[in-house]
Amino acid sequence: MTAITKSPRTTKPRAAPAAKVRRAGKPKIPKVGFVSLGCPKALVDSERIITRLRSEGYQIAADYDGVDVVVVNTCGFLNSAKEESLSAIGEAMAANGRVIVTGCLGVEEARILAEHPGVLAVTGPHQYEQVMEAVHQAVPPLHDPFIDLVPAEGFRLTPRHYAYLKISEGCNNACSFCIIPDLRGKLASRPANHVMTEAEKLVQAGVKELLVISQDTSAYGLDIKYATSPWKGAPLAARFLDLTTALGHLGAWVRLHYVYPYPHVDDIIPLMADGKILPYLDIPFQHASPRVLKAMRRPGNQDKTAARIAKWRKICPDLALRSTFIVGFPGETEEDFQMLLDWLQEARLNRVGCFKYEPVEGAKANDLAGAVPEDVKEERWHRFMAAQQEISRDILGTRIGRTIDVIIDEVDEEGALGRSKWDAPEIDGSVFLNGATELVAGQIVQAKIVHADEYDLWGEVA
Repeated sequence: MTAITKSPRTTKPRAAPAAKVRRAGKPKIPKVGFVSLGCPKALVDSERIITRLRSEGYQIAADYDGVDVVVVNTCGFLNSAKEESLSAIGEAMAANGRVIVTGCLGVEEARILAEHPGVLAVTGPHQYEQVMEAVHQAVPPLHDPFIDLVPAEGFRLTPRHYAYLKISEGCNNACSFCIIPDLRGKLASRPANHVMTEAEKLVQAGVKELLVISQDTSAYGLDIKYATSPWKGAPLAARFLDLTTALGHLGAWVRLHYVYPYPHVDDIIPLMADGKILPYLDIPFQHASPRVLKAMRRPGNQDKTAARIAKWRKICPDLALRSTFIVGFPGETEEDFQMLLDWLQEARLNRVGCFKYEPVEGAKANDLAGAVPEDVKEERWHRFMAAQQEISRDILGTRIGRTIDVIIDEVDEEGALGRSKWDAPEIDGSVFLNGATELVAGQIVQAKIVHADEYDLWGEVA
């Protein structure tokens, strides 16, 4: 068993950090297995639970061997994700039999108990106290006040050189295809100084890249009226621009994810041009047809959006834009889909993911007429991906001959695997540095790009 993170765009294993504590003559240290499914926001929830467990002396295991209880942090966004979560619960039950379920699928307690009646407890997303109570009931912690088991930055499921920084929970949007507000509630922003304290501890611990995440990153602070809190002797507002500016002074790469294109997003582009934060924006556009966007309950003026993108690139020519789209949404016509392809050619986004529409239990979109046949969804998905591959190949071709910064993720006997400032871990492309076996993970080096395809770059250390 591993602690696993999975998202709609990528599936890669992530082993939980195993504690290495041995105390001769002491009682057996309680051991907890951990399985984490879902998006980076769920990953942060897992990290917080693991940090709490380790602070109380629990040992975190990367397999089922000898564990006293297993915690499964589930995903419940898509029906396929729900099935995967139920399967993970079943695997843990079969291997261990003592299982605590938490996460987004936890809101469907009856469904979980119907399929797996033997689970010890079921809690919903970011219910850390309830998870800890369930663990305490299953296996009480040992008390040892003389040993500090937790580093200041907490425990992470990411490599040491990058970390996700969650700035808020929940979402105030009402997209017809999404049930996140039902799962995670309305927007709840963290005080700015709490975010900065966590970020500073991470950087002091060696983190080189901070990936800022939430359900709606650019709405940060709206719910708390942009309240100020003390940071470094001065008030810091819980405002998107103010927080991003402060993060830019920590000396790490700062990458922004899940940014809705509200007007004030324009204000952070100069920070990217000045090198304060990475020239990277992850904006979930979802579609380009005004008719489809209206049915999705999304902002619908893509002509103005394309003009804004052009303006952003004039200020920051190196800006990389990543987005996700849905094809086959109920009522989508061939004309709507062609409008999406045309907009894609105009906007020329750097990195794009595409989903075939899948009904989500409880979503308003389920009531819409005009269901698109599965074979049509499949055909449109292939056409969409082919169009984006050409765009991506053209953009990456312009990198050949340039010397760029590369952060190293992995090194083996063949060379190093890294990423450029235009690529987020696990969802975007890579930079291959063949033969560069002397590098180490977390190192930032300069590399001259010598080759490119539609997804990745190849380079030589400068």
